[in-house]
Amino acid sequence: MELLQLHYFRTVARLEHMTRASQELRIAQPALSKTISRLEEDLGVPLFDRQNRQIKLNPFGKAFLRKVETALSALEEGKREVADLAGTERGVIRLATTTLSRLSGSLAAFRELHPDVNFRIVQISPAAEDEMVRLLEEGEVDLGFTAASLGREGIGEIPVLKAEICLAVPKGHRLEGRESIRLEEAAGEPFVEYKEGHPFRKINEEFSRRAGLERNVVCEIEEPAALESLVLAGLGVAFVPACPGDEKSRLSLVRIAAPVCSREFTVAWLEKRYLSQAAREFKRFLGEYFAKLGMPAAEAAPVGASFR
Repeated sequence: MELLQLHYFRTVARLEHMTRASQELRIAQPALSKTISRLEEDLGVPLFDRQNRQIKLNPFGKAFLRKVETALSALEEGKREVADLAGTERGVIRLATTTLSRLSGSLAAFRELHPDVNFRIVQISPAAEDEMVRLLEEGEVDLGFTAASLGREGIGEIPVLKAEICLAVPKGHRLEGRESIRLEEAAGEPFVEYKEGHPFRKINEEFSRRAGLERNVVCEIEEPAALESLVLAGLGVAFVPACPGDEKSRLSLVRIAAPVCSREFTVAWLEKRYLSQAAREFKRFLGEYFAKLGMPAAEAAPVGASFR
C-alpha cells in the first residue's frame, strides 16, 4: 500500500466519479482506475459499488476512508510541525472566512508586523457553515473566521469581535432619525431577511422572539449585498451589524435599545490538529486588533508579539 494510493482514493471517494477525480488529480483515468483496483486487491475487498460506469462508496470504502483521513491528516500535521520547527513555513496561514471585508484591515495590520507571513484565503458563503466545518476537519485550512458560531464538537472557537445589530430603514421611513427604538416598535413593518436555515436568520429570529415581534418577511435573500440594495429600494427594513470604525453606511441605521441585539465574530480551529506558530499568533492578534478599534474582543496576546 502506497501513500499515493491513499491520496488518490480519498479524492475518488469524495467525488464518487472517476473522470472528475482524474481531472482534479491531473492523471489519466485508466491510470487512476488501475491504482484504485490495486488498492482494493491489497485490501482484499471492493471499496466502491460499480454499476453502469457509476461508482459509489460502499460500507468497506466508508470505513477505510475514515482511517485514511486520519492517517493523511496526521502526516500533514507532522509535516507542518517539522516545517514550523525548521522555520521554512513559519509565514503560511491558511484561512477560510465568510466575511472578508470585516477581516481585511486586520490582515494588512498583521502583515505590517510580520511581512514574511503569507495568507492563503478561501472565501465562502455565510450560509456555508458545513463547508467551513469540512475545510477545518479535513485540514485544508488552519483557521476559520465567521460571523456566526459553528458550535461543533471538536472545533474550538473564541469570540474576537462583537457587532451591534441595528435596524436598517429606507430613506424617509417613519423611524429614520430616531436615536434608538425598542424592537417592538417595528411591528407591522415588512422585513428583508435571509433564507430559512441561514445562520443569520436564526440569530435575527431570536432577537424577534425576545421582543415578542411577529415579523412580516417580504423578501428572502442569501447575500448581505442584496439585503442592502433591497432596503435602499424601500422594500422593507432589516437587521444590519454595525461596528466602530466601519465606513459610513448608505443605509439609515437605527439603534435597538431593547432587547440587546448583537452578533459575535469568532475564530475557529480544529482542536486536535497542530496549529503553526504563525496561525496561533494570528488567532491571538485578532482579539487585540479589534479591541484597539474599540470593539469588544476576547483576551489576546499583545499585537506586536512575535511568533518566532
